[in-house]
Amino acid sequence: MPSYDPNNVFAKILRGELPCHKVYEDERAFAFLDIMPRAPGHTLIIPKAPARNLLDVPAADLAHVIQVVQKIAVAATRVFDADGITLQQFNEAAGGQVVFHLHFHVIPRKDGVAMKPPATFKEETSVLSDQALKLSAALRG
Repeated sequence: MPSYDPNNVFAKILRGELPCHKVYEDERAFAFLDIMPRAPGHTLIIPKAPARNLLDVPAADLAHVIQVVQKIAVAATRVFDADGITLQQFNEAAGGQVVFHLHFHVIPRKDGVAMKPPATFKEETSVLSDQALKLSAALRG
């Protein structure tokens, strides 16, 4: 398996070199909205530790990140009045991974509403900012 590239886009977001619409951060995990969401509230959750994907992440970091995934899924269900959640996670190019830093997609879903195709629609910054504020507030309680 190729090694972790510290210049991937998510590593740059973690270092503050690229902007994002942050919804959650703690000592081991970071969550932000996807700028090309497949549905409103589409959130990405990543470990802060360098991990290319599920195949090389330390178990303790994975356990923490999946707890954050669940917390965000619960909050997103309320904030976006979702009927369900789609959870996606890809590993290596053959598995569909595009950004090689471990990440989980939490996508709030409504009955009868199809997800947008991947990477086809860039959401307006004002919409993402509003969604991030609402989701962050729900996560704080």
